[in-house]
Amino acid sequence: MNFEWELLADGVSRCRLPFLDVTIGLVWSRAGALLVDTGTTLTEAAAIRADAEELAGREVSHIVLTHYHFDHVLGASAFDGAAVYCAPAVATAMTAHADRLRADALRYSANPREIDDAIAALRAPDHAGESTVIDLGERVISVSHPGRGHTDHDLIAVVAGAEKTVVFCGDLIEESADPAIDTDSDTAAWPTTLDRLLTIGGDEARYVPGHGATVDAGFVRRQRRWLTERVTQSDRRL
Repeated sequence: MNFEWELLADGVSRCRLPFLDVTIGLVWSRAGALLVDTGTTLTEAAAIRADAEELAGREVSHIVLTHYHFDHVLGASAFDGAAVYCAPAVATAMTAHADRLRADALRYSANPREIDDAIAALRAPDHAGESTVIDLGERVISVSHPGRGHTDHDLIAVVAGAEKTVVFCGDLIEESADPAIDTDSDTAAWPTTLDRLLTIGGDEARYVPGHGATVDAGFVRRQRRWLTERVTQSDRRL
């Protein structure tokens, strides 16, 4: 194995990449294997692919990209034959704004040559939309956009059919650092989006952040309070 994979439920796992502590999700069943996000480079993605195929015993058939930031999407082209699902904004970023992805990656000290290789290999996603259901047989993954937050198009992937619900949150939740807030973010809407996330997943779900360790509903509520306090402080400064 190239990475350490944490088993979250039967047929559901995840790993944390060394670069930026990005989380990659893996769901598999008799009808296929699905990845949530793909990392930054083709080298990174090739290592993910090897691990995923060993764990699942089959090729990756589906990919869900949670949002358009480079560290989640640039490895997508390493998965030949996999159907890629994402929000329309992600498809636009990958097909029309690769220069922005490159600039962001270099700002975080990614290897320029590897970034150029990943961008040269980019292909248009197969399915661009805000909701879908992917049926892998024993595992069904519901993909949806619960609202604005880290970006205006964040998608989550909820895995049903296992002994415990698993919610892949993308960067709506971060564990290894405070939530990343930048010009793409909507801090005013973000707490309400997390309320919807909790309603969808429930109190007993395992929540997988875009960066960091798996968390519970209590952690999501604490991060919601942190965001609410930040919005309140910003309003006071106006």
